[in-house]
Amino acid sequence: MDQPVLHVKGRVLVGPEDVRDELWVVDGRISFTAPASASADVRTLQGWVLPGLTDAHCHVGLDAHGAVDDATSEKQALAERDAGALLLRDAGSPADTRWIDEREDLPKVVRAGRHIARTRRYIRNYAHEIEPDQLVDYVRQEARRSDGWVKLVGDWIDRGTGDLGPCWPREALAAAMAAAHEEGARVTAHVFGEDGLRDLVEAGIDCIEHATGLTEDTIPLFAERGVAIVPTLVNIAHFPEHAAAGEAKFPDYARTMRKLHARRYATVAAAYDAGVPIFTGTDAGGSLAHGLVADEVVELVTAGLPPLAALDATTWGARRWLGRPGLTEGAPADLVLFAEDPRADVRVLRDPRLVVVNGRPTGG
Repeated sequence: MDQPVLHVKGRVLVGPEDVRDELWVVDGRISFTAPASASADVRTLQGWVLPGLTDAHCHVGLDAHGAVDDATSEKQALAERDAGALLLRDAGSPADTRWIDEREDLPKVVRAGRHIARTRRYIRNYAHEIEPDQLVDYVRQEARRSDGWVKLVGDWIDRGTGDLGPCWPREALAAAMAAAHEEGARVTAHVFGEDGLRDLVEAGIDCIEHATGLTEDTIPLFAERGVAIVPTLVNIAHFPEHAAAGEAKFPDYARTMRKLHARRYATVAAAYDAGVPIFTGTDAGGSLAHGLVADEVVELVTAGLPPLAALDATTWGARRWLGRPGLTEGAPADLVLFAEDPRADVRVLRDPRLVVVNGRPTGG
């Protein structure tokens, strides 16, 4: 059945300062020009309009135990969609979710392949677990399988020290980054702690997930190199629980996690003030539920980002960073309507009035 023409009226937030009165959706794509011939099948929508939100760190196809089946992956993608997250960067998953690309009713997914971790230095059933001499080969493999990203596990509990520790030697990292970039892929890494950040950045990494270990020594380096961070504050909120669970066996690790948690907002604020690019991600799909992107935006504001900067981290800026269009002429019509101005209060994002995917209102 042909799609209805949508006439979206109100305040269309094409960019932070670019606000239009209307747009049209014709054949599932955005136009700022009314159709030449009026159709009897026109549906009018009204509200404050944003491009589909971005969850730049989630894991469709993954739960706390490893890969999940397609039905569970579908539920995860639907939860993101219904929260208004229509662009997902899947930051590592052992499941094959390419079938999602064929679904017109589900979010767009930018995949980072499967996690690459050091042997016995990550969650069981999640990653390729390898040694440093294999890193380049696995990075090339995942770069070719992914949508332009590779995901490393940069640090984890080191059983020798009983605390967080880097997983890879500097030389292996440098070779791996060069290989990924030769393949046209960017590299990101899970890093909780302080140690290892400098090696990753100087080796050429493009992004760090969580980044709770940033300090006054490494923040300027991130800013200088333009290395982005995705803080996942809704996940960092659970650090005290992780500390308690590991305290009996790894008391030093528990102390580190509590310290990182206590300074989390100050760390993000300092990174923002220094000009480090920041984007929204929830880390949903491991132990966290999907659909938390609005809560992450609220957390960024709590950390000290201006509301417009926090919005940019999940809308216009995030889409540019991932190379996907926003509310531009001819782009797929992925947009979210709200009853009130999200620039005035980002908590509005928690209550989408309507979500439109590929020009189709969900449920419509």
